[in-house]
Amino acid sequence: MIPIPDLRRAEAAQTAPRRKMWGEVWLQARIIPFTIAATLATATAIECHAHASGMDSFLSWGFSLAYGCALWLWWALVVDLLWRAGARWPSALRVSLPTLGFQMLVAVGVVTLHLGVLQEATRWIARVGPAAVKAEYSGLNFFCLPRIGMELLIFGLVWFACATVNIQWKAQRDSMRALELERQLSSAHLRALQMQLEPHFLFNTLNAVTTLVEVGRKAEALETLEHLNIILKTVLQRNTPSKIPLAQELEIVESYLAIERVRFADRLQVDIHLEPNTLDGLVPCFLLQPIVENAIRHGIAHCENGGCIETSAKRIGTRMQLKVRDSGPGMNGGRGRPHPGFGLGLGNTKERLSHFYRNDYELRAFQPESGGFEVSITIPYERTAS
Repeated sequence: MIPIPDLRRAEAAQTAPRRKMWGEVWLQARIIPFTIAATLATATAIECHAHASGMDSFLSWGFSLAYGCALWLWWALVVDLLWRAGARWPSALRVSLPTLGFQMLVAVGVVTLHLGVLQEATRWIARVGPAAVKAEYSGLNFFCLPRIGMELLIFGLVWFACATVNIQWKAQRDSMRALELERQLSSAHLRALQMQLEPHFLFNTLNAVTTLVEVGRKAEALETLEHLNIILKTVLQRNTPSKIPLAQELEIVESYLAIERVRFADRLQVDIHLEPNTLDGLVPCFLLQPIVENAIRHGIAHCENGGCIETSAKRIGTRMQLKVRDSGPGMNGGRGRPHPGFGLGLGNTKERLSHFYRNDYELRAFQPESGGFEVSITIPYERTAS
């Protein structure tokens, strides 16, 4: 009837441009710190010559620039390492009690190592440099309290800058992902009457209405048309990948089942068990209907004596569990029945759940011991804003 839009094809089509864009962001995040560090290293070399006497030769300029590079390019390297660590381990650029102690140890280690590099660099300059250079660089001691405090302050500023840029970068990336999904779903819904609505469903519905009119059951025919109107109107109104109350999601499910009951007559039984406190819980739009449709198409349609569709929703603490179960022949008997590896429909459902809830959800599709087929979805319970 109304399958979930196949986002995989659209996602693949836009993967290359998105990777190219984020590759450029990654490159800029690495080039900018080294450019700033090189500028500061040059400024440090100029300052050394401005405050020292007898250091006016080309060779002395080289030693001053070497000292500036040891002083500032180190921090550019730290920025690069922090950026890489944040991409691989997000907690590296987050302030939290479990990671605070480790981050402080890293800061002390980075500062100690840098001071050691500076100490050795100045000793080398004092050893091989000309007399004027030796006079300026010999006897410098970097392992003192003021210098250690300054280095820790610089590390803190560098870490804070990396964390801020990393958070903004991820927020922008997630925002673009949401916009892409919204555009894909909007396009799919605008094509609903042309492509997304299965022609066989419309044909069967209209044929059932005609049959009801011919046998004089006009009230049932009007009721069936009303259910079809609800389905079509809902499809056209839902044009964004939003979350809606479960009560609204069930409207289209109940309308779809009402139409199918006309088609299957007494062969289809429907049992809906809902806890009252779940009706205002938010779920992604078009979450349940495709699952119910698959249960009828691959389950009930292959039962000679009909069967039953059970739909339930209950709250378990801070989470909400949704189930759709049919009494069909299960995975082995139903033609086209998806296996536990997930077919196309359940695969798309999994992608949409991942978009809305990341890894904070559970999707199970299996054959119970009593037979049939069951799909269970567990998501965080979010209440409708009043």
